[in-house]
Amino acid sequence: MQRLLVIPLICAFVFPPAYGQSESSGRVRIDKASGQLMVQGKPFLILGGELGNSSASTSAEADAILPEMVRLHVNTVLMPVAWEQVEPREGTFDFSILDHWIDVARQQNLHLVLLWFGSWKNAFSEYAPDWVKSDTKRFPRSMGGDGAPLEILSTFGTDTAKCDSRAFAALLRHVRVKDGEQQTVLMAQAENEVGILGSGRDRSPEANKRFSEPVPRELVEKLVANRTEISRELAAHTNPQGKTWQEVFGEAAGEVFMAWRYAAYVDSVSEAGKKEYSLPVYMNAQLPSFLERAGEYPSGGPHPYLLDLYRAVATHIDFYSPDIYWPEFEYWVGRYQIPGNPIFIPEARLDTSPYNALYAYGAAKAFGFCPFGIDSLKALDSNDESGAGIRQVYAALESLGQTLTDAQAADRTRGMALHATSPRASQSVVLGGYLFQGSLSRAWSTNALLANDGGMLLLESAPNEFLIIGAGLTVKMTRDPDTDGQIAGISSNEEVSRVGSEWKVVARLNGDQSNQGRQLTMDPDKIKIYRLRMYAAPR
Repeated sequence: MQRLLVIPLICAFVFPPAYGQSESSGRVRIDKASGQLMVQGKPFLILGGELGNSSASTSAEADAILPEMVRLHVNTVLMPVAWEQVEPREGTFDFSILDHWIDVARQQNLHLVLLWFGSWKNAFSEYAPDWVKSDTKRFPRSMGGDGAPLEILSTFGTDTAKCDSRAFAALLRHVRVKDGEQQTVLMAQAENEVGILGSGRDRSPEANKRFSEPVPRELVEKLVANRTEISRELAAHTNPQGKTWQEVFGEAAGEVFMAWRYAAYVDSVSEAGKKEYSLPVYMNAQLPSFLERAGEYPSGGPHPYLLDLYRAVATHIDFYSPDIYWPEFEYWVGRYQIPGNPIFIPEARLDTSPYNALYAYGAAKAFGFCPFGIDSLKALDSNDESGAGIRQVYAALESLGQTLTDAQAADRTRGMALHATSPRASQSVVLGGYLFQGSLSRAWSTNALLANDGGMLLLESAPNEFLIIGAGLTVKMTRDPDTDGQIAGISSNEEVSRVGSEWKVVARLNGDQSNQGRQLTMDPDKIKIYRLRMYAAPR
């Protein structure tokens, strides 16, 4: 199948009546207009980290890991919750490990995001309970092109969907009872990186039967109604005059078919959970590598070119988020910047996270960013520099407080990330009437790069005044030619730190430190906060 991407037994279990959720400003919710996460009525910025897949499997791990997260200036931890762990026997639930994690998180003033490893995790179904995995008749598997069953539960398993939904509902009901007032738990992720690997679509008898049937007309009608807004890739593969999946979606039919099935399945899981506790629920996506075909990456997941289908079908999912491990960080963030879809990065590479975080919060107005495997970093030993970059970034962002969320909402932030491997040596952004051009810093004498990576978050704190968080860049400032015909210069250039509610000047950067008043030269390695005051004058 051609890849769609152009570039790179009914479960008998009865709950008590669902908890009545009010729409008051105090509940945890997503503000779709601003793209912000609202907690206790105020915007909340997630300075996050996702744990390794097996790092939350015992209570003792909470005692060891969560204090370390505080030292890294993490305020929110993304932790897996496995179906096999909470429902080891059908209809019997055990939330004791989760309860301990919530208790320790509260002690450390941390928040949690729960990652539901239910029917699928990275496409496969290894986190489903044994009683599900061992009963292939009741809980059917997807099949590959050779007719052999895969280690992947089929989206056509009626009992699978009902039991997964029941378990997710039990989870969120338990969280509501334990945590509805304290709001330690902020969100939940439904499944993890769904999609089918191998032949590109499920080829079980039921799947083949459904694939040969007409595409649901309501789906086609929704896509046609939004044709001017759907992704260029999906639009190019949509023929509304066709009837079958093959006729309507051509060579992309297999992947679009799977997206429809995963969207409907996960929507039913999310709907069941939200009836118990209406926390925000999102889905994440494993992104294709360059030139990968559907099935080499999880086919049918919520990739950017399929988001319109997901949003039409999965109406109980609040937003969709990319797990970004590929170098084209800005590109992938941009593909999820669509109206009504706030930016949240649940997984990212540790090594480039400091600068990509600055880009995400500054340029994309993200409400959260989370390096994967954050528990692998050690912050206890002051001589251990592992995680120094993300620790420094989070410390700096933490010091900004509500200033940053206010600026995001007012479109007064920008960001950039540059690497020695970037296709261009410099980037430019415009804010507050000024043009800021950043490039990786070089030695004056040899022109050699002082750092292979650099980035900044730029925030307009007042007219002609900017706070800049970053490292590794040299930034030149001029008047934006589209603003007026004036000239511009630096009034003052300072390194600052937050002391209480005030900014303290650590150093005034004049002379050689500013190339005689012509630029901001950041520390090549250490993330710092700079306060830059500019002036504009007639020519």
